[in-house]
Amino acid sequence: MEAAEEKLLLFTMENRPLATCAGDQALFSSVYSILVQQLPREPMEWRRSYGRPPKMIHLEANFVQFKEELIPKEGNRALLTFPFLHIFWTDCCDTEVYKATAKDEITKWQNILKAYSSSDWLIVVVESDAKKKNKTNILPRTSIVDKIRNDFCNKQSDRCVVLSDPLKDSARTQESWNAFFAKLRTLLLMSFTKNLGKFEDDMRTMREKRTEAGWSFSEYFMVQEELAFVFEMLQQYEDALVQYDELDALFTQYVVNYGAGDGANWLTSFCQPVRSWNGLVLRKPIDMEKRELIQKNQATLLDLRSYLFSRQCTLLVLLQRPWEVAQRALQLLHNCVQELKLLEVSVPVGALDCWVFLSCLEVLQRIEGCCDRAQLENNCCHTVGLWSYATEKLKSLGYLCGLITKEGPNSEDLNRTVDVLAGLGAERPETANSPQSPYKTLNEALSSVEAFEKHYLDLSYAAIEMYKTIGRVRSAQLLGKDLADFYMRKGEPEKAESYLQEALKTYLSEGWALLIAHTRKQLAECQNRLQQTENYLQTSSLLAVDSHLPEVERTRFCQEILRLSRQLASEQEDRLLLGMEGFAQLKSLRFDPAAALVHVGGTLDMELTVHSLMPIPVPLDHLSIHLHLAINKDPSKRSGEWAGRGRNATGVYLFPGEHGSPGCPRSSQPSIELYEMHDRSPSDSSLNSSGIVCKNMHLLLRRQESSSSIERSSGLVVEETAHVLRTAAVLMQPGTNSIRFKTQAKEAGTYTLRQLSASLGRVQFTLPHIYPIVQYEVYSQEPQLKVEPLTESLLAGISQRVKFTIHTGHYTVKSGDALQLSISDTLPILHSASSTASVSTNSGDKLSEAPLTIQSSGKITSITLPLAAAYHIIEFDLHVICHMPSTLPTPPDSERPSTDLKATRKGPEKSKLEVPCMTSIDQKISIDCPWSIYSTLISLTFNIPFSASHSLLSTGRRKYLQVCVHNLSEVSFQLFDPQLVDLANCSRLNFVSLNATKQQHVYSRQATFFLWELTWSEEPGPSLHSQFSVSFTPLAGQEHGSMKPYTYELRLDNFCTLYNVKAEISPPLGLEMCKMGTLCNLEVSIVRLSDLTEVDKDEALSESDGYCTTRLMYEVVDNSSNWAVCGKSSGVISMPVAARATHKVHMEVMPLFAGFLPFPDVKLFKYLPFQACPSGQVDTAADSWMENDTLSLDRNMDEQAESSSLRSRGSTHSSGSGEHKGLPMPRLLPFYTGQVFNTSASRQVLVLPCQDDHMLEVNVT
Repeated sequence: MEAAEEKLLLFTMENRPLATCAGDQALFSSVYSILVQQLPREPMEWRRSYGRPPKMIHLEANFVQFKEELIPKEGNRALLTFPFLHIFWTDCCDTEVYKATAKDEITKWQNILKAYSSSDWLIVVVESDAKKKNKTNILPRTSIVDKIRNDFCNKQSDRCVVLSDPLKDSARTQESWNAFFAKLRTLLLMSFTKNLGKFEDDMRTMREKRTEAGWSFSEYFMVQEELAFVFEMLQQYEDALVQYDELDALFTQYVVNYGAGDGANWLTSFCQPVRSWNGLVLRKPIDMEKRELIQKNQATLLDLRSYLFSRQCTLLVLLQRPWEVAQRALQLLHNCVQELKLLEVSVPVGALDCWVFLSCLEVLQRIEGCCDRAQLENNCCHTVGLWSYATEKLKSLGYLCGLITKEGPNSEDLNRTVDVLAGLGAERPETANSPQSPYKTLNEALSSVEAFEKHYLDLSYAAIEMYKTIGRVRSAQLLGKDLADFYMRKGEPEKAESYLQEALKTYLSEGWALLIAHTRKQLAECQNRLQQTENYLQTSSLLAVDSHLPEVERTRFCQEILRLSRQLASEQEDRLLLGMEGFAQLKSLRFDPAAALVHVGGTLDMELTVHSLMPIPVPLDHLSIHLHLAINKDPSKRSGEWAGRGRNATGVYLFPGEHGSPGCPRSSQPSIELYEMHDRSPSDSSLNSSGIVCKNMHLLLRRQESSSSIERSSGLVVEETAHVLRTAAVLMQPGTNSIRFKTQAKEAGTYTLRQLSASLGRVQFTLPHIYPIVQYEVYSQEPQLKVEPLTESLLAGISQRVKFTIHTGHYTVKSGDALQLSISDTLPILHSASSTASVSTNSGDKLSEAPLTIQSSGKITSITLPLAAAYHIIEFDLHVICHMPSTLPTPPDSERPSTDLKATRKGPEKSKLEVPCMTSIDQKISIDCPWSIYSTLISLTFNIPFSASHSLLSTGRRKYLQVCVHNLSEVSFQLFDPQLVDLANCSRLNFVSLNATKQQHVYSRQATFFLWELTWSEEPGPSLHSQFSVSFTPLAGQEHGSMKPYTYELRLDNFCTLYNVKAEISPPLGLEMCKMGTLCNLEVSIVRLSDLTEVDKDEALSESDGYCTTRLMYEVVDNSSNWAVCGKSSGVISMPVAARATHKVHMEVMPLFAGFLPFPDVKLFKYLPFQACPSGQVDTAADSWMENDTLSLDRNMDEQAESSSLRSRGSTHSSGSGEHKGLPMPRLLPFYTGQVFNTSASRQVLVLPCQDDHMLEVNVT
């Protein structure tokens, strides 16, 4: 029994739900170990109120002996000591014993529970086989259980359970245990849920009364912490943490409201002066000392915050979230500092720094205690803030205690150190054995200067390394600045410089103007102590122009520059190069002339606008512009390219200013410059693609230097060039200054402005690159002669103006200089007394105008030039006329003339017959210039404005010749005196003009026609060769034309009419008119008009007994599909060669449409006899007429044979087979134009529509 009682006492010390055990204590002790082990094995689903999600929990319990004192009185809110379930144990199996003792014990136990209104109870009846064997007259087990249920469990029969042989290992025993544990867990959870819900309702009611007078936060704190303890004992650490977070938020809100003027009365108890600052206590689960102070309402603000965070830390560690401890700790420390200020709590000097320092180390050591080294290194991002905060507070304590000076602490510092350490009190027992506890670390750090330096440097280096590891470079550099300040106070500036330079580099790249100014001041002091004159000058110049500094400090740094420049001027050393950014800004530059283009020997003015950033006037020794000369390989071409560039027309170049303070360089790379790019198809100019191209990619993609070139002037280099523009003794006033430079061009080339430098003694401020690029061009040009027409194209036959332009270049035109022109007789120059020549400058300003003297001698024409200086322009116009060529070769018949001259087409491309092309004539002019020993060859192209064509018209035997003249130019002309002559001078052939006698106008892009009738006294020859000519002159208001007319040669072959073809269509018998769809008679009459001529003597002619015949082939076709030819549509006839010989052909045709229909076409060909062809050879002429043709020939044998031969040849050609190789092949030969006259070519016949016998019935309702 003693061992059981000792074990029960041990369990009561643990935070578990309480369950009392009454009845047989020995029986309970025998099963106690089984209860404790088996109860938490099976999880239970815990369903909570207010819609909170259910959770699976493992129930544990502290089983203690039942005492009336354990039952809480009314109003007691302690859940940790509240018995959630009361269990009565009995193993009674005898009815007598039950009536004598067991029933009374249970009744007494239940009366006590009823007195305290406790309804959470359970009766356990333990059955034992051993007792059954000893008692032979006992009733069955169910009798005792039934009695107990009837006596005590009338409405709650499940409150009595049976446990059979609990110490045995059998299936029956295990089954009874399972039923028992299921009931026990259910009752425990039900009781716990019910009482916990009631507790939460009471707590909520208490919180809602917080606005009432007399409400105590400490009392409410203890109540809600009780709820947190309950969740913790159920291992619901997240819910427990929520309770502390709610308390934290509630208290914080009251503090914030207090700072806003809405304070609560209970807050005054937390505004007590701080008397102890020993830091956080995180090594104990519960700091009972501080909890007792809170319970007694005697805790200070630091006590409350320390205890609250210690509990949060314990729960976070149990939740395996140690990194959140670090994050919360950093917020806590910063918030406590602010809350102390809001509540106006009296804090001794240095006390808060000590408390924060100790707390930081305590949190770090607590995290180190639950994590290994690898986890600490991988998660230093969470703890580095605490390292940095501890470093900051240790530095504050070092300043307070006089430990950061060369001399060390004085007596007053020592007394302050003693006061600070006194508030720490005695070291806590849990850290007494730790050699590196926060308490010992702080005491050691404040004990001496050396110990402080060691600890401070260790903390700083550790924090900086962590910041760099996680990529927080800015924070690392901020600590580096603190280190630099520490070293400066210690008198070690050489160690401080690197930290200041590193921090300044980051601030410059990111554009933190105020930080830049502050860091530069520190750096200037460091460089001055180190006697780094060049760096000190550079930093001072940047501080002198920094607008974020007061005017007094800027003036002081500027005077430092002037003092050092005068001091260094006496020393014979190299010059010191500083950046121009620390002195002035280049604003604009203006060229005069604006084109920035001058010839060798010319004068160029430049006006430079510079904005001085210095607060006081600065006298400069001189201001210089360094130039780079690029000599052009081809000066004439280069100057032409320069003149054609899209340069600044005003001659003013603006330079982009710096953003922000002048002392702050551009925070990033140069601004990007973009322009559009379009790729178009060369054929139809359609857009293939478009894009954007960067113009200054070379600047954007250049490598960034590891150190800022603004701060380190050693990277500056002044280009030693032979071309420097310099202005001496310049007084730079604050603000805008205008400086003029004047230069005379001596050497040709492109001058690029590279650098700008201002000299002040040995100090030289340099702008290393002038951007955007500024250039001016000095050119040396050779004399040039240019001849060009003043119109779009030159026309032959009329006067045209040609412009001569002379660029004198470096040559000076003297008196007597002339141009010698060698020209042909077909291109005379028209002299005019009013011709003048003008002289102007290269920029276009006209200087003078002089009369032009022109003298001709044979083929040489001399033009005297006016006087002109070098690099001027001479311009004059000449009138020239290109004579028409005498002949233009013409092919036979109506084909276009074929000439060796060039043809040019104007306007859109059209067919050959619609718009002819202008014929061009090239005229060569050789010009001898006074500045060259070589002749200049000029080519002028003249276009003949006209094009002519002819056509032969026939009416029976009468012939007419029509000539069409096209005006192909943009000029309108008057045409007169048309002539048509026979070049063969044949007396038997006459041309009778049918043209009007007055002048005819032919406008631009139009045509006019001329007509002659051909008459002859006897039969003309087979060929006619004649020439057409017409005189012309432009219309009024245009240039006068020459007397030479336009000529056109033409040739006609075999133009006499041989045959007359006439067709007649008659209706069928019984009808007066032709009807659609009815067969009609077609009669074709072929009449020979002349006897045998030379033209008829060919292969088709046959002669027998003085009687000549020729074979002809006729063909009736209807290309307009108005007629359907029935029967044969073609045939071969034998035609006598004699005047008035006639042959008639009859056939039937059917009209397909009604109305006036034109007659079908009747074609006539010469039918040449058979001719053997080599294997595979086909006559192309026959192919053109016979391919795919189906001809109906005469019925006689000869004609059938001929038709067969034609079809055979056509099929052979079309199929390409070798079936008829070597057979005789007939040929068709067309007649020449005018040899066959068709009298019915334009006739029409009336066709009536056929009668409609169909009936259409329409019903209208």
